[in-house]
Amino acid sequence: MSNPRFTAFNVLYKIENDNAYSNIALNNALKSDRLNPLDSSFASTLVYGVLERQITLDYILRQYSKIPIRKIELKTKIILRLGILQLLFMDKVPESAAVNESVNLAKKLKLQKSSGFVNGVLRSITRAEVKYTLPDKSDKIRYYAIKYSCPQELVALWLNSYGELNTEELLKNLNGRSKICARVNTLKTDKESLKNELSSQNVTTSDIPFLENALYLENTGSIERLKSYLSGKFHIQDASSQLCIAALAPKPRQTMIDVCAAPGGKSFTAAEYMNDREKIFSCDLYEHKLKLIESGARRLGIKSTVTLRRDASQSDIKLPIADRILCDVPCSGLGILSRKPEIRYKDNIIDNSLPDLQYKILCQSSQYLANGGRLAYSTYTLNPEENNKITERFLEEHPDFYGIDLNLPKEISRAYDEKPCEITLMPHTSVTYGFYFDLFGKRVFF
Repeated sequence: MSNPRFTAFNVLYKIENDNAYSNIALNNALKSDRLNPLDSSFASTLVYGVLERQITLDYILRQYSKIPIRKIELKTKIILRLGILQLLFMDKVPESAAVNESVNLAKKLKLQKSSGFVNGVLRSITRAEVKYTLPDKSDKIRYYAIKYSCPQELVALWLNSYGELNTEELLKNLNGRSKICARVNTLKTDKESLKNELSSQNVTTSDIPFLENALYLENTGSIERLKSYLSGKFHIQDASSQLCIAALAPKPRQTMIDVCAAPGGKSFTAAEYMNDREKIFSCDLYEHKLKLIESGARRLGIKSTVTLRRDASQSDIKLPIADRILCDVPCSGLGILSRKPEIRYKDNIIDNSLPDLQYKILCQSSQYLANGGRLAYSTYTLNPEENNKITERFLEEHPDFYGIDLNLPKEISRAYDEKPCEITLMPHTSVTYGFYFDLFGKRVFF
């Protein structure tokens, strides 16, 4: 039987050394190491605990290590992060286990010289009366960065863009797994029938007040093994992007284009709104992503999606004129840091090259919108440069387009002042991931 701490170490090493994605690396490791459910849960907690608190853990490590952190070998550093996490942030792990298992892990990895260093640092923490102190709050950027383990440049961006109250709430929501959100496939079933079916499979469901055909799921185990999933009764899609499709409001017998469609969830929801009638052109740059869309459509029994390989920023492959267009563009992903915590440690977390690409995709796509049609622009990020400023620029430079006021559910509130045609969804104001979308209409000229 594998050791969950060893599994967690290997996953963390792959993420930092090989730039692996946390969810993929962890899932692969849990399968290959054949951990029992309890050990799998513990390994997952360790992995995400370190990723969510890495800046804080390194800050604490600096207070106890005579060796500068930049000079500590990566494997040793990961072991120390795991040990500090268990000592200070996991109440159910005994101190002796946190220290001894960390030392054993170093020995198992043949880090004989490091084992004594690991032992010394961790035992110093156990003996300390005050384990660590945060920086003075007079330096708000550094204080919040250390407390919530978030890069200072991102803290500064959010403070300047959204204010201190929103920033702290966003930071509080960085850690912990969000609820799984499912979209009912209304082409095959209805919400009540699906709830009953999932209940018989020991899955707990709850309604989402602001979405008619959506459910939160708990105790799912492996979703891909559920009979209801295999038979195409639902697909996984966050509530935020479901709200975007609801605002776009595709209807039967309309033509729709989803310009950056993979893995296909938004196209599938649109097909359900359209009763699977007429055509949805689901586009992506990569062939393997198009295959994901095609596979998902087959499982759900959707026939209206047509996949097309094309670069959304170019005009080399023409598209038909469409009644509805969705531009869910490539973005920095700052709205899904709780789902992919490793994003916050990227060197270019605020990518200044993205807005130009995003604007180009929006402009190229807009030329295919029919007069009187609707176009939605969306991102999974929280950066006005990629969101509000794109909308502002587009409306200024395209007088034949106008903003359509969003009719938001009463359960959704605005975090700050924006145009009526746009909204930045935040976890504390909408119980969704961080997400932005707007809605444009094209004028009818006579």
